[in-house]
Amino acid sequence: MCLGVPGKVIDVYEQNGIRMGVVDFSGVTKEVCLAYVPEVEVGDYAIVHVGFAITRLDEASALETLKLFEEMDSLAEELGG
Repeated sequence: MCLGVPGKVIDVYEQNGIRMGVVDFSGVTKEVCLAYVPEVEVGDYAIVHVGFAITRLDEASALETLKLFEEMDSLAEELGG
């Protein structure tokens, strides 16, 4: 199964001719390739899959998705998993 996770872009820069960024995933930051989403800027949310931002996402949708991930984690803990 593939999973794209929303994160907030907190920095954008170029590295070796490739558009890159730092994305915050609820307190965990990762370096991400932004080449596929040239419209994404600092402060935007993006869906990231295996280190590549693949689409821009509005803040309300991103926060709703993150909330669902938190709820799933809480449910897994409750069920012992």
